[in-house]
Amino acid sequence: MTLTTKSNVKFTTGENTGDPKSVGKVVEQLKAFNWVDLTHSFGPESPRFPSFARPEFKTIFTHSDGFYVKQYTFPGQFGTHIDPPIHFDEHQDKYVENFSLKELVLPLVVIDNSAAAKKSPDSSLSVNDIKEWEKKHGKIPANSFVALRTDWSKRWPSQEKFENLDDKKQAHYPGWDLDALKFIYEQRGVTANGHETFDTDTAVKQEHGLVGEYYVLSHGHYQVELLDNLDLVPATGAYIFISVPKAEEAPGFPVRAFAVVPR
Repeated sequence: MTLTTKSNVKFTTGENTGDPKSVGKVVEQLKAFNWVDLTHSFGPESPRFPSFARPEFKTIFTHSDGFYVKQYTFPGQFGTHIDPPIHFDEHQDKYVENFSLKELVLPLVVIDNSAAAKKSPDSSLSVNDIKEWEKKHGKIPANSFVALRTDWSKRWPSQEKFENLDDKKQAHYPGWDLDALKFIYEQRGVTANGHETFDTDTAVKQEHGLVGEYYVLSHGHYQVELLDNLDLVPATGAYIFISVPKAEEAPGFPVRAFAVVPR
């Protein structure tokens, strides 16, 4: 049996899909593709949302004790992380542990707004930007993960560069227009979104709160923040895989996200 994806990638499996050898063939074919790590390494000095305390990575046992162990203290929204609906909306009941595995493997769409972000750190992705992107790459498919590329991840691991404060202590970094988020979810039926910054919303537009982030999460969707290496992923054709621990009732947690990219 031959399975063909929307990007014309073919997977050849056995006729009996329950045959473990068929699974092995598919996995080996996947390994032959390019795999791109979308995740930052993080430590106590890594960029963090300014309201959070400095994380602590403490050694509690060494090899002289018989084994090497560290204790980690950090907020759930640290490093490359996932935000489930409960993070912003008390009426939602979906925590990190409630995601099915298949919800965390999605077709990946990357919209490049890095040129605008380079020109102005206050730029935000608009509906018109998305429509212009679709003229080149086709309609955003339903049930996909849409990532906003701004190349802000290149500022890692500097807290100062990530916040990008002016003389009045106002942060400046790019994000999404609320209307753009409504467009991808309501007009295109996507499943989730992501970006390279601390927040969904452009920093200078947060005087009325994180309205874009609240919209996403209050409508039962999830997002991944502080993504890395989006410049190494094509606009379409890749899949994102998101691996996250099952911490009980976690309203957010660091992830290991990666993209499988057809050659």
